[in-house]
Amino acid sequence: MAAPLPVICLAGPTGCGKTAAALALAEALDGEVINADSRQVYSDFPLITAQPSAEERACCPHHLYGFLPTQQKISAGRWADLAVAEARAVLARGRVPLLVGGTGLYFQGLLHGIAGIPAVDPAISAALTARLEQEGPAALHAELALSDPAYAARIHPNDRQRIVRALEVLAATGHTFSWWHEHAMPEPPCAGPLLVLDMELDALTPRLVRRIDLMLEQGALDEARAASLRCDDAAAPGWSGIGCAEVLAHLRGELSLEDCRRLWLHNTRAYAKRQRTWFRARPGARFFAPQDLDGLLRAVRQRA
Repeated sequence: MAAPLPVICLAGPTGCGKTAAALALAEALDGEVINADSRQVYSDFPLITAQPSAEERACCPHHLYGFLPTQQKISAGRWADLAVAEARAVLARGRVPLLVGGTGLYFQGLLHGIAGIPAVDPAISAALTARLEQEGPAALHAELALSDPAYAARIHPNDRQRIVRALEVLAATGHTFSWWHEHAMPEPPCAGPLLVLDMELDALTPRLVRRIDLMLEQGALDEARAASLRCDDAAAPGWSGIGCAEVLAHLRGELSLEDCRRLWLHNTRAYAKRQRTWFRARPGARFFAPQDLDGLLRAVRQRA
């Protein structure tokens, strides 16, 4: 088997400053940035999902941002295939691949392998999707929590795509998602340090408040309104992202703007808390304050 590709992984909770740190690392290391965030793949939501701006992308090449339509879903396996191809191309250009994002399962797949889960009968998927629409995501998340509490604790109760995926795997194989990730992992496609930006939740929260307010000022409502003209199905994968779902509910008259903002912040903060918990449980992860670029560079160069 080919040797794992050498990469650098820069992770951390939402809103902690990964984009700025990634640009500084890319400049210092002659790197290119590859997206490792499951929400930033969607083309309709560059603002709400905090994708790098045009000015930020002009600083160095960026890959796998905003390429997927709202109605399409993407699995960790498919993302890993795309990311590995991008990393290989970056290395061929003599540059450093920087995987940047907040989706823990993406980093897990790259550095530890993707579980070899068999294909699921589409009828099982369809039946669970129908139940989801009828019973709501919270009910199915509660069901998942009984069979696979470890995985259920890592995902949001409204994350329709991941809830259905975990339940369909259990129904099709008789094993939980957590079991597959523990017992059926092939050789990892990449190797490198997992560098995690981190800050206490109380310090992070004001940053999240400012970011949401800025997104609203810069046109988050208009962005979501335009996206709804292309896909108005609230159950579509792209709408499941935090911020997207809340803004759509406001546009549909289900939430006032203030309630939308409050719920957006509540869900973002809860997500950041889950991200911090997940990354802190990763063996070998190294943690840095968002502004500690010197520490990040030392950690990279010590591994070189």
